[in-house]
Amino acid sequence: MSDSTAPLRVGLVGFGLAGAVFHAPLIEAVPGLRLHTVATADPDRRARLAREYPHARAVDDAAQLLADPARLDLVVIASPNRAHVPVARAALEAGLPVVVDKPLAATAAEARDLAALATAKGLLLTVFQNRRWDTDFRTVKKLIAEGALGTVHRFESRFERWRPALKAGWRESADPVDAGGLLYDLGSHLVDQALHLFGPALLVYAETDSRRSGAAIDDDTFITLTHASGVRSQLWMSALAAQPGPRFRVLGDRAAYTVYGLDPQEDALAAGARPGPGWGAPAERDWGILGTPGDERPYPSLPGDYPAFYAAVATALRDGGPPPVDPADAITALEVLEAARLSAAEDRTVSLLHTGAAAA
Repeated sequence: MSDSTAPLRVGLVGFGLAGAVFHAPLIEAVPGLRLHTVATADPDRRARLAREYPHARAVDDAAQLLADPARLDLVVIASPNRAHVPVARAALEAGLPVVVDKPLAATAAEARDLAALATAKGLLLTVFQNRRWDTDFRTVKKLIAEGALGTVHRFESRFERWRPALKAGWRESADPVDAGGLLYDLGSHLVDQALHLFGPALLVYAETDSRRSGAAIDDDTFITLTHASGVRSQLWMSALAAQPGPRFRVLGDRAAYTVYGLDPQEDALAAGARPGPGWGAPAERDWGILGTPGDERPYPSLPGDYPAFYAAVATALRDGGPPPVDPADAITALEVLEAARLSAAEDRTVSLLHTGAAAA
């Protein structure tokens, strides 16, 4: 690893949407990290890399990036899903800590193997569950922690979009190794958030449909989780929602909280904005509503804070702190997603009592 005063040198595998819009700018926003090498063979992406990060070198693929592991302190994997496991395994075998974009793997079994390898090597392995740092999720977490809602009994969460046209690419692939479809794409976020707030799930029920003409994967999906805590989470994800529902509706025995819209950080990053003063703060008109009938009021939203993920990665590597996302959380979420897929296929509720997913 580089000396304790120099920024940690980061190798980034992939410079598409995830790599260019999310990971690269967030890595550069953290003083203790520096983008060093990027694996992409695409000429247009290389040209963008040269414009935006002229200090970073480009290589063709992950094998070239890992050929000299002494040049790096961290590997970030932002490639298509099918490459997550083999590239993460190669990086860990090379002695490098790893950040993997969600989902960590296509199956819980593969994720468990990766986590075991990281533990055996004594290396950090974490998962980019950036939606834990969304403005609305941070606000919900604060309200629950402070008891403003009382005892929560129902949690409704939605990622609904209007994208009726099919797009070329691996996200539309039905090959299981690609983990395509909304269940694994948006569901990775929604399930992670629900488990993070309310703990393990005991029962899973799901409905998955392919609504768009020619779609080979699920694009309209619903999941219900019954948590050991007694809370029921209802999770919607759709590519065919011409009028999206609330992002969150959280019902407690003291009050409820409802908020619409999406966290502004993704759009800001895609537009070229970079973290700084005022970052992640939604407009006041986008605040959610807290209260009861006759006593409802806008509740100030906490700012979103995606840079906090990589700040925690830097701290973990420098000082030995915990990873920002425990890979055990990703394994549990994948167990839930697998149960949801089984539930939808067999039209029944699936119990997780017989698996480690239900353990506290």
